[in-house]
Amino acid sequence: MASQNQRTSGVSSSTPNGRGAEPAEASGGPLESTVSGKGEWLVGPGVSEGFLSGGDSGAREAPADPRVSSASPAHPPSRTSAAPPAPDAPAHSRHPRAVRAPRPSRTAGRAPALPSARPAGPSTSSPALPDLAPVSRGFLAKATLVTAVLSVAGALLGLARDQALARLFGAGSETDAFLVAWTIPEFASTLLIEDGLAFALVPAFSLALARRAQGAPGDPVRALVVATLPRLCLAFVAVSALIAATAPYLVEALAPGLPDPALAVDCTRFAAVCVLGFGLAGYCSAALRAHRRFLAPAAIYVAYNTGIITAMFVLGGQWGVRSAAIGVAIGGGLMVLVQLPSFVRQLCRKQVAQPESGASGDRAVTAALVATVLLFALCRQSQTLIERYLASTLDAGAISHLNYAQKVAQIPMTLSMMLCTVTFPVVARALADGDIDRARSRVERDLALATCMVLLGAATVISCAPQIIELLFQRGAFTAQDTAATADVMRVYALGLLGQTLTGVLVRSYFSAARPSWYPVAAMAAGIVATSWIGAWTIGPWGVCGIAAANAVGITVTAVLLLAGMGPRSVPIRKRGALRELSRPVRAAVVATIAGTFVAGQVPSAVPGLAAGGATVAAVFVLLAWALDAQGVVPALRSLRSVTRRLTHGRCR
Repeated sequence: MASQNQRTSGVSSSTPNGRGAEPAEASGGPLESTVSGKGEWLVGPGVSEGFLSGGDSGAREAPADPRVSSASPAHPPSRTSAAPPAPDAPAHSRHPRAVRAPRPSRTAGRAPALPSARPAGPSTSSPALPDLAPVSRGFLAKATLVTAVLSVAGALLGLARDQALARLFGAGSETDAFLVAWTIPEFASTLLIEDGLAFALVPAFSLALARRAQGAPGDPVRALVVATLPRLCLAFVAVSALIAATAPYLVEALAPGLPDPALAVDCTRFAAVCVLGFGLAGYCSAALRAHRRFLAPAAIYVAYNTGIITAMFVLGGQWGVRSAAIGVAIGGGLMVLVQLPSFVRQLCRKQVAQPESGASGDRAVTAALVATVLLFALCRQSQTLIERYLASTLDAGAISHLNYAQKVAQIPMTLSMMLCTVTFPVVARALADGDIDRARSRVERDLALATCMVLLGAATVISCAPQIIELLFQRGAFTAQDTAATADVMRVYALGLLGQTLTGVLVRSYFSAARPSWYPVAAMAAGIVATSWIGAWTIGPWGVCGIAAANAVGITVTAVLLLAGMGPRSVPIRKRGALRELSRPVRAAVVATIAGTFVAGQVPSAVPGLAAGGATVAAVFVLLAWALDAQGVVPALRSLRSVTRRLTHGRCR
């Protein structure tokens, strides 16, 4: 650990109050806990609000500092230590003749295959651009909280969108036609915003930021934008035009028995415009997250659903259900507009000289890299198509039961992935700096924390499934029999939530080095094959529950393969230690599920039963995880208590 703590990212480990801070955190690495000896998780050495404003006003810009710190978090330097003070220390605490030591060699413990952030040629005479502000206390916790809150707000607006669609257009042939066209934004959001394109662009921007911090000629970030954005825009426009031109054939392939295919074709053509909007929104999101700006990217689905709802109410009387498809196109444009001011601010931070010959910005984004990330995202999204295809052979209502169960059961997985959305740029920046140890540490921490979060949610879903479904859906035409069937499916589907989360965490490690990797595509393809075969085999005896079980097994196969492949082709985590750590919250979740199911079953009403079962699951899980020393629970609770205390007392620096 000493060698790891001695690595620097451009700032000193000494702070104005004399406490030591992990030097690896300077460029966006994992924030450290105030408790030594335990894994550091969410809390770091200061408070930064830069990600909240979406601009530069809240973040202190610190120039790249090549000094090296030898301080360890477990052994902070004393107030009389000879270590040089931080750049933002008070004037009286800085020695007027302090001399910065040269940057040491970064060869030990490094993988030579990773892309280097150092410029290929000598630096120009122009001063280096300022690097990102040092990560400060509570940054990851606050960024994750903001991302989660806005994501939940977007999800609630999505529910309001569905309710408005049902209220205005009912549940007949018109809505069926629109839902066929809805396949376009469903796939586009996964490929261009949530997974696919982000896996290629976040590492690329992180590498450009690292080269900028080390004085590369010109501005590598602006060069990357100039080299990639025009080409991607042309690709987005071409795909939108292709979808619009082939809309009749797509509708025939997706829904051959549709009563009104002409209406579906019109909706598909309107919705095809969203490919351009989603692509630009995904590009801006990746760039802003690499710059540690999380507010605007987290707000895109709020803007998107607002656009759809507004279009339906304003244009619905004249255009019918086509207004919803027009709203999809408008919402895609709003996704871009909500991020554009912050994106432009990052590009216009400083006037730079013309980049030298050979300093091309597109070296980190290759056709092979884009192909691998998009194919992986496409394979993962195809699980939905397989499930719907299998369920179409069952009795009426099977697809609806599966759809409702998935939407509810995926909430714990979505919340657990919020942290990884924030820390993905951290891992990418660590690899761009050549710091394998910092990247490994961050991935291992993400695995432990995300596992604890999703297992707690999965235990609650399994224990209180009937109460949750009754509370959310049992009204009108949704009968008690529908509640029982959906609850059974949701319990089976929840068994695969751990695999879903592990897949989401681990796949980021394969693409965070800005290198193409076909191994995740092969692992996802293996999971798809398992889902198809097991689903075809179990659908006869188990019905829709067999489809849910096939999904759980298939994604778990993918997660196991991704974990087994962690090594030179990704971030080389300590797999045995990771498995040993994962087993602790799994044991706690099993016991908590049994206890929660028993308690929830003793209460006849839905709301009290959900409250009693959920409280039992949470209490048992946290206590057992604490007793088993699960690394994802103990430091997270301490970090949460620290952040809550600071927010309560109004301490906001």
